[in-house]
Amino acid sequence: MTVDRSACLGSGICASLAPESFRLEDERSRPVRETAEPGEALLDAADSCPAAAITVTEGTEVIGPRP
Repeated sequence: MTVDRSACLGSGICASLAPESFRLEDERSRPVRETAEPGEALLDAADSCPAAAITVTEGTEVIGPRP
């Protein structure tokens, strides 16, 4: 997963939906760790990001945000 910190609005939705994967730092989202299993909470966070700043991948395939 990646977070485009320049696009992030700092809404905190991702940290609320997937606190094991995201934290707010300097008013922007940051991944807690570099890799994570793409579970439902992580995908929900990517889907809910108002800035579409979160990208979830599985291998080389982008799986989130979902269409």
